[in-house]
Amino acid sequence: MAVYVLGTCDTKGVELAYARDLIAAQGVPVRLVDLSTRGGSGLADVGPEEVAAAHPDGAAAVLGHADRGEAVAAMGEALARYLASRDDVTGALGLGGSGNTALVTRGMRVLPVGVPKLMVSTVAAGNVSAYVGASDIAMVYSVTDVAGLNKISRQVIGNAAHAVAGMAKWAPPRVEGGRRGLGMTMFGVTTACVEQLRAELDPTYECFVFHATGVGGASMEKLVDSGLVGGVLDVTTTEVADHLVGGVFACSDDRFGAIARTRVPYVGAPGALDMVNFGAPETVPAKFEGRRFHVHNPQVTLMRTTPAENAEFGAWIGARLNACEGQVRFLIPLGGVSAIDAPGEPFHDPEADAALFEALRRSVRQTQRRRLIETRFHINDPGFAAAAVAALREVMA
Repeated sequence: MAVYVLGTCDTKGVELAYARDLIAAQGVPVRLVDLSTRGGSGLADVGPEEVAAAHPDGAAAVLGHADRGEAVAAMGEALARYLASRDDVTGALGLGGSGNTALVTRGMRVLPVGVPKLMVSTVAAGNVSAYVGASDIAMVYSVTDVAGLNKISRQVIGNAAHAVAGMAKWAPPRVEGGRRGLGMTMFGVTTACVEQLRAELDPTYECFVFHATGVGGASMEKLVDSGLVGGVLDVTTTEVADHLVGGVFACSDDRFGAIARTRVPYVGAPGALDMVNFGAPETVPAKFEGRRFHVHNPQVTLMRTTPAENAEFGAWIGARLNACEGQVRFLIPLGGVSAIDAPGEPFHDPEADAALFEALRRSVRQTQRRRLIETRFHINDPGFAAAAVAALREVMA
């Protein structure tokens, strides 16, 4: 078992060796992994050839590329596969600029949630969502460039090295047995539903609630892939609307992918598919001029989805549910899909909802294991929560 120090020794060798030696001085086993694409430096415990060999097309697909960008991308894929094959990683520390950050975090993201991951980076003070993704990577701003050791870089890198050593050495106590983990998705407009579900299910399951902001759904599915969630109650699939229309809280094409891969018991619903999310009103793209909007708060502007868009959502979700061969139930709340999609509320639109529900009926191939369940309730009504709990107990049995 060891902490893996990750980076390109041909350009960051001195800094990487410094971090490795500080970790070793704490009595923590450590391995320096060289990710250079132009050949090894001899400083590392694991050379680039060994990592590159994990690429699906072999080491030749990684090493010796004339194009640096292609080489870094290939090494990133090789690192991800290399780390995924290891069972001895107690922590990971990376150092570098934008190229090293993209390369190293590509590998870090495959490590299970809970394994310490620190990236000391020149780009850590900006938007790091592309590097962190749905993982628990801690980004540390390097302050100075990672280009030699000085009194600032020694302190920053040293802090990071001691931090990852401490996390690897002093792992939090594990709770054995206990309740099964249950992943749940929530938005402000479905909070009333999820609160009812939690109140009913908390005695039986350990509920992990994820904010459906794009990365929230991805984080939940990463835990599903990692085996840390034994069931899913996905009542807020709003990220699909942003993905297909162009909002800021979009999922990826892999939404529902973990459900299909793992066959985890699944109960879902079209929560908050009545809206697409943008930032402040002035950030809404001009092409949406004339649409129906609702200002949720000064930084979040909601746009009502149309019947045509809702039909697309239903078909998209249906196609992905059809790939799921585990126990699947998808509930249709005929009374409305969000707090502001109800009679008298700004997004109440029975025609748009009907298009969504009809597309689900047409697209989902129902079997003994995969079923649609229609309820007359609004998604936040107690009757809907009761139906969702009943469906969950059925699939988890």
